Amino acid sequence: MRAVDIIAAKRDGLPLSKEQINWFVQSYAQELLPDYQAAAFLMAVYLRGMNREETVHLTAALVNSGDQLDLSDITDYAVDKHSSGGVGDKTSLVVLPLVAAMGIPVAKMSGRGLGFTGGTLDKMESIRGFNVNLTPEQFRDQAKRIGLVLAGQTKDLAPADGKLYALRDVTGTVSSLPLIASSIMSKKIASGTKGIVLDVKVGAGAFMKNLDDARELARIMVGIGTDSGRDVIAVVSDMNQPLGRMVGNAMEIKEAIATLKSAGPHDFRTHCLEIAKHMVMLAGRGKKWIDEKRVEAELIHMLNNGQAFHKFRDMVLAQGGNVDMVDDVTLLPAAPVTHMVKADREGYISRMAADIIGMAAMRLGAGRAEKGQPINHAVGLELHVKVGDKVTNATPLLTVHAQDVEGVAPCLKELRPAIEYSDDPVEPLPLHYGVIREGN
Repeated sequence: MRAVDIIAAKRDGLPLSKEQINWFVQSYAQELLPDYQAAAFLMAVYLRGMNREETVHLTAALVNSGDQLDLSDITDYAVDKHSSGGVGDKTSLVVLPLVAAMGIPVAKMSGRGLGFTGGTLDKMESIRGFNVNLTPEQFRDQAKRIGLVLAGQTKDLAPADGKLYALRDVTGTVSSLPLIASSIMSKKIASGTKGIVLDVKVGAGAFMKNLDDARELARIMVGIGTDSGRDVIAVVSDMNQPLGRMVGNAMEIKEAIATLKSAGPHDFRTHCLEIAKHMVMLAGRGKKWIDEKRVEAELIHMLNNGQAFHKFRDMVLAQGGNVDMVDDVTLLPAAPVTHMVKADREGYISRMAADIIGMAAMRLGAGRAEKGQPINHAVGLELHVKVGDKVTNATPLLTVHAQDVEGVAPCLKELRPAIEYSDDPVEPLPLHYGVIREGN
């Protein structure tokens, strides 16, 4: 085969065969093709798209470019979740121990944040000593011993995806739905997962800005999973305003721990219960957990009786983290400077722009603009209102947690357009826009 023929075929809108896609991906992964030909291929896919069959073949080629994790000796049906990213999205920190507390082993590989979305590993490293760099043997051993592990993704899983994503990032081809879907699903499939719950975000603070695109991405990923022999559902959830109240690494750990102790913000707690419910029901496969109401009641019980919190604590201890910080969250990193912003008029909150709020938190040091850039675990933003809330003059809106006084003013300037008011009542934003399964 020749790369130029494959590029030209996709350029002309022709469907590619399984053999063509596999040859191209494997050749590039083995550095037998130059970056300029891979870039041309990505642009052709971006412009011409891929049908379902092609996207499934692309996903399989990415999976087969490296190792695949076998969890069959730990559980006969591994479940996992994936979020497409958002502001204040610390869902994994609650959902994983909650599902594990139900007796369902969860072995998750996660990533770091880039931009304002934040990364699960970055949040966990707010806990002193927590080790995210586990060997495959350590990863599997912990999953066996305590039924819960959260670590960084090994470079040997779907390595071709890493190479292609780096190229997409610099060639303007990131926003292609088949490329997004195959990238996400290849890592989930390679990690040994049988049941996958996708949390597809939509809105100002998400990659998908409108509901039609979010639903289409969800359908593509569900289709990939189905055709690859996996059980997949996608929950389409709102990201027009931040999830929960806290935006910032250590601050989000505190909020997650509060939620694990049966407190925490209502929107965040409700969202976590929704994602956990679908994971538990997938793991049951119709044999045990078939009654949604029963599952919901059991999950709430696990929060109320402390078992979910203790599962989180067990994970932190197993991975070398300082559990004193879990038991007493005042020991977590805290910013030395705080500044509260208050409403200057009466009305109803009509906008809490997640993207602007996320960028402001990043400017404080809570996120990174470039890969490898250090982050400040202590800084961030604490939100006191949500869309639809009624406020009066001097109602607290948010609190800036900064490293120094000099960082407050630029943050406030960036935040100014994030919050808008209405004289008329405003409906609260929905948490979810439905569930996508195969066939709907």
